[in-house]
Amino acid sequence: MIDDGTELLTIGQLARRTGLSVRTIRYWSDEGALTPVTRSAGGYRLYDTASVARLELVRTLRELGLSLADVRRVLHGETTVAQVAATHVTALDAQIRSLRITRAVLSTVALRGSTAEEMTLMNKLARLSAAERRRIIDDFVTEVFSGLENVDPAIRERMSHREVDLPDDPTPAQVDAWVELAELVQDPGFRARIREMVEFNARDRGPNTPSGASVWFARRLVELVGAARQQGIAPEDPAADAVLDELLGPDTDRAAVLQRMESGTQADAARYRELVAIVSGREPKSAHREEFAWTMAALRARLDGC
Repeated sequence: MIDDGTELLTIGQLARRTGLSVRTIRYWSDEGALTPVTRSAGGYRLYDTASVARLELVRTLRELGLSLADVRRVLHGETTVAQVAATHVTALDAQIRSLRITRAVLSTVALRGSTAEEMTLMNKLARLSAAERRRIIDDFVTEVFSGLENVDPAIRERMSHREVDLPDDPTPAQVDAWVELAELVQDPGFRARIREMVEFNARDRGPNTPSGASVWFARRLVELVGAARQQGIAPEDPAADAVLDELLGPDTDRAAVLQRMESGTQADAARYRELVAIVSGREPKSAHREEFAWTMAALRARLDGC
């Protein structure tokens, strides 16, 4: 005991009281997190009963992941537990998001059977910041529309405002979709095909064409062809003539329409929309591939017979 009657404890006694190892207590003491009250005649460190409560605080802070430097700052009154906790929560949030992305990437690698090179690229793309992801999409949209003035504003609007960001807890499917999307929009061939589609759109537009006409055409195609398919009308049937006439009108260059549809841009655009939806956590809308395939088959049958 010291002069005021306070009980003194050796490191061994402190260890038995707290359940901590002697080695841990000695290390924390060496690092300044637990200062001895005094030393024995033989030079051994001695602690008081208040050291037990102090050790419990140190243990709690360490179990919560705080560094010894932060622990010392709390114990020395340089900061509060609340302030350190708030800072640590921010750091933990970043670590948790990183771990979730790691889990999703590894799950995707396992499902894909990816090579080391693919895994490296996937990991890099998955860890891009939201700003970096936005920049990849913006670069794609800029290149596709650069220099084109007579483009349907509705098409430009839809492609320019695609919000693409992985959530804090992405699924393997979302990581996989983002990786495919990033690879797709950076592919020169894909960019060229989408630009060709936009150029076709711009050439077809007259001065009085309303905004959204291209979107309306696609919706009209799905509606008319969907009804024809439900009635059992095959693309080669004579009854398909009326469907094409209502869809395209009498003066449309049908060979040009078929060329555009066969270029693959419709499938490319559909896949782009699907991937954006998956990454954003939305249910992908139907690409209506059957309706577009029916239309191409109907056009091909009539043009081949010319």
